[in-house]
Amino acid sequence: MRGFDPYKFGARFYDWFSGERFVYRAGRIVGIDLLRLKRGDVVLDVGCGTGLNFSPLRDAVGSEGLVIGLDSSPHMLNVAQRRIQRRSFDNVHLIEGDAMDFPPSCVDDVLADHGRKPGVSAVFASYTLSVVKDWQQAWSSSMAVIAPGGRVGVVDMQLPTGTVSLLKPLAYLACWMGGSDIHAHPWTAVERDCGEVEETTVRGGHIVVATGTYPVSAAKRRQSPGDTL
Repeated sequence: MRGFDPYKFGARFYDWFSGERFVYRAGRIVGIDLLRLKRGDVVLDVGCGTGLNFSPLRDAVGSEGLVIGLDSSPHMLNVAQRRIQRRSFDNVHLIEGDAMDFPPSCVDDVLADHGRKPGVSAVFASYTLSVVKDWQQAWSSSMAVIAPGGRVGVVDMQLPTGTVSLLKPLAYLACWMGGSDIHAHPWTAVERDCGEVEETTVRGGHIVVATGTYPVSAAKRRQSPGDTL
């Protein structure tokens, strides 16, 4: 999404006002855990924003691994770059690009700089696909850079259910602030296109986490551990 950047003035304060600490970080942590990353893996963080996923992703892939953050907002990437410098992350690299149409070559170039073959080990999209104009297109672009048998993780929002349904107004407010479509349900692409799918909900069903192996195999199976947090 080139042109107007909705985060131009809010990027510096995004982490404080996004509900990250009390609500949304839990989904990130569960999603990264279910990715089953190994040391040395390369993970593409689609829509990395200010870099909130960088620390847990680096912990998962180790110093031998590589984290690539992709985002269309230069203002969010500026905040992410300061996070990288502040924490001395030497294996996190940023790419400015639109999730819907970034060329695979921009990822492959980073891999080549590190002596790696084309194709990332995993793709992770947390609260990203519901923001873009066409999440199906963003999904296709992301799958174009993943190595066969790679891992995929999607974390996103839906309306709260059950005992926490009274929080629906807050959910709508959070989506309005972040520009998300709470009815997008992009994790359905994991269910459709991946094998070895694991799916769970967090925060009373408000957050859905789905992971799997791409592409889908004949031995596709599905596990549903239930609501975790």
